[in-house]
Parts: sequence; structure tokens; C-alpha cells
Amino acid sequence: MLFEIPFIGHADTIGQALRNIGNMFLYDPEAPLLFSSGFFWLLFILFLPVYALLKKSKAKMVVFVVCFSLYFYYKSSGLFFLMLLATSLIDWSLSHAIARLQKRGVRLAVMWLSIIISLSILGYFKYANFFLWNWNQMVEGNFQPLDLVLPVGISFYTFQSISYVVDVYKGRISPTSSWLDYLFFLSFFPALVAGPIVRADYFLPQIQENRAATKDDVFGGLWLIVIGIIKKAVIADYIAQYNDLIFNDPSLYTGVQTLMGVLGYTMQIYCDFSGYSDMAIGLALIMGFRLGINFDSPYQSRNLTEFWRRWHISLSSWLRDYVYIPLGGNRKGTFRTYLNNFLTMLIGGLWHGAAWKFVFWGAMHGVGLAIHKACKPWLGRIPDNWFVSFVSWLLTFVYVSLLWVFFRAADFESSVRIISNIFVDFDWRQFPQFFEVRMVWCIMMLALIVMHFVPQSWTDACGRLYVRSPWIVKLLVFAVVVQLVVEFMSEEVVPFIYFQF
Repeated sequence: MLFEIPFIGHADTIGQALRNIGNMFLYDPEAPLLFSSGFFWLLFILFLPVYALLKKSKAKMVVFVVCFSLYFYYKSSGLFFLMLLATSLIDWSLSHAIARLQKRGVRLAVMWLSIIISLSILGYFKYANFFLWNWNQMVEGNFQPLDLVLPVGISFYTFQSISYVVDVYKGRISPTSSWLDYLFFLSFFPALVAGPIVRADYFLPQIQENRAATKDDVFGGLWLIVIGIIKKAVIADYIAQYNDLIFNDPSLYTGVQTLMGVLGYTMQIYCDFSGYSDMAIGLALIMGFRLGINFDSPYQSRNLTEFWRRWHISLSSWLRDYVYIPLGGNRKGTFRTYLNNFLTMLIGGLWHGAAWKFVFWGAMHGVGLAIHKACKPWLGRIPDNWFVSFVSWLLTFVYVSLLWVFFRAADFESSVRIISNIFVDFDWRQFPQFFEVRMVWCIMMLALIVMHFVPQSWTDACGRLYVRSPWIVKLLVFAVVVQLVVEFMSEEVVPFIYFQF
């Protein structure tokens, strides 16, 4: 009996270890699967050799990637992966109905049926409580919020699905012959939960081509992943620790501290979201697929029109092509052009979240775009010198940064309090003290600003240099990045900001 006790204890330990390993592969709402988590990279390392073996057979590759993507979504959002399956099947079937039907009115009705179904699902999960709360405010009822969980990435894949059905109706593309091909497009895991929003006419031909990734693709993808990890896990997550203090209780901080928190969040949201996009684009490139650029140094913009050509490019172009142009674009006269800009940005704001602060954020961007378009004739007569460029950039940056306050703050009242605090309780003499206390934060912000304004040609050159460098250099870069992540990471893996949208 004495010899059996250690054996039993050893067996229990092994059993518990196996159970813990098994639980890692199950959905945990407290730990969704993220690109910045070690478990994802373990899965991706296991995924790649199997993917490479199946790549020569398009059918096998599609089935394998679809299964992995659905598992990835299950790990991110639980059983909501079944809703993604249902959405893909409904829209694929309706797209074939649109292609078969001859009468334009019937085809239009089927297209709208698909759009209404997609928007109804999105509206229920994302906006039901928002509309119920506002209704109860009007009737002074006793509001009890519905117990709803927003499926991760539903806004992104809903927009992709809508664009696919609309493009089939307009004859821009033909519906995919295989449902699995369409499911591959809709569930492709690098872009599934936070974009970029991929167009069917751009992505579906790549599935058919089934192009093998070149050596430059693989190392170029790794470079983008490295840059994305630095932006997200090193910079964004670190500077967020101070930003959160300011936004959680702005009344405790001075105007200088509040200003730095606002500037910090302006850079945080860029690093967080563009970092995700870099990783998504890099992952896809390693697999032989191109997702397109999603950010192009947006804070270099000298006006709001330019900003929205550089920020979240996939969403901006989607809103332009499927909202702004169908509303009439700039074809219905000056007033309608301004109104269409305003309505498009209003919808863009509401897409980001079910709260009046997002509506206001979108509306003010719409107002800013309308003002810029109205002033274009006058602006065109101003000399285009360095001073004018600087003032234009400064006005744009300040406007965008102040509007980010409404995007980040808990509510509209908190946003007003934060902005007021900057102007009411501001003392330049506090900057040296702030730098002394938050030296690492300030250095990181300064380095980030400098890197953001480096010419794109320099950035591209660094990427090409990495691709052509010896393996020992690539290994050294990887080791440095890992050390940076370990040095600056927070206590737990922080979700991407755009996961909530």
C-alpha cells in the first residue's frame, strides 16, 4: 500500500494536467483567443505545416482553413460560431436566388431580404438595449436591459456579407459555386473578428487562384506581425495603463495630466487597431492571401477628408461605396453632398457602438467633412507652404484627438468634463514634473510620434531589409521583440479595442 500512494498521486497529477490542457482548447469567456496571446501562436505554428501540406489541393485547403477559422471563432465567441454558419448559408443561398431571377424588382426584393436579415441580427445583439433604453426614457418606464452578449466581430462579417450580396445584385461578381468558398471568405480567421473588411471581388479570386506564398510573402508577413506585436503588446498596452487612469476618474487629475491622457489615447487607439491590422495582414500574407492596407499614417493628415482616406481604410471605402454613393454621393447638388457626408459618418459612428457618444462622434466627423468641402474653394487660394501645411495638420490633429475623447470616455458627460479640465486647470509648468514621473511613458510616446511621421519609403525600406536579412538577424529581431513584450506587458492579455465593435 505504501508504494501505491505515490503512484495514485502521480496519476492524479497527470489527469489534472490533461484536463487543464483540454480546457485550454475550450471556449473561456474570460480569455478569448487573441492574436497577442501565446496560445494563438501555438495553434498557428501547429496550423501552418498542415496548411502547407494541403495547399496544393484547393478543396482540402478550403475545408481545413474553414474548420480552423470556425474553431478560432469558437474560442473567441463561443457558440456564436453557429450564427456565423447560419448567416453564411442564408446569404449564399439568397445570392444564388438573385443570380437566377430575371425580374429586377424580385431580385431587388431578395437583396433587401438578405440585408434586412443581416442587419436584424446585428441590430438585435448590438442595438436592442440602446433602443429599449431610449424608448423607456421617453415613456418613463422601468428599463430592464436584455441579457445580451455581443458576438465578437459581428459588425465586420455583417458588412462583408452585405457587400457580397449587393455586388451579386449589381452584377459586379457572380455568386460562388461552392458554399464552402463563401464560408472561407466570410470566416477567414485573420480578418474575422476585427477586420480589415475584405471585399468579395478582391478576395474570392484569390481563393480560386490558390497562390502559394513566396519567400518574400512569408518574411514580409513576419515583419508585419513583428510590427503589429510591438504596436499592440508593447506600446498600446503600456501607454493604456496611464490613459485608463485619466478616463476612469478625470476629476482627480490636472489639465496637463488630462491632456497627456487624451494624447495618449489618440496614439493608443491607432497602435491597438493598426497593430491588429498589421498582424491580420501579415498572417494572411504568410498563407498566400492579400487583405490590402488598412492604415496609412492617418495622423499625418492635413484635413478630415485625408484622415478618412488613411484611417480604417476598409471601413471608409465600404461606407463610401455602400452608403455614401447609394445616398446620392456628390451627384445631387451641394446641400445633398454635405447631407450625404453627414449621414454616412453618422452611420459610421453608430456602427462603432450603441451609445449617443458614438453617434455624436460620427456626427461631428460628418460636420467636419462638410465644413472642409465647403471651404475648399477658399482653401485652394491659400499658398501651400510649410506654415499652412503645419496649421492644417495641427487643426486636423486637435479636432480628431478631441473627438476621440467622446469615443473613449464612459459617457457624454465624462467627455465634456475631460475636455473642460484641459482648458480650465492647465499649467505649463507641470510638464517637467509630469515627464519626471512618467518618463518611460513620455519616451515611448515621443518615439511613437517620430515613427509615425517617418516617410513611408523609409518604413518600406526597413521591411525589405528585414526580408533580405540573414536568418540570424531575423532571430535577433524576434528575440528583441519577445524581450520588449515581457518587459512592458500588463498582468494579463488585453483585448483589442475594436473587439467590442
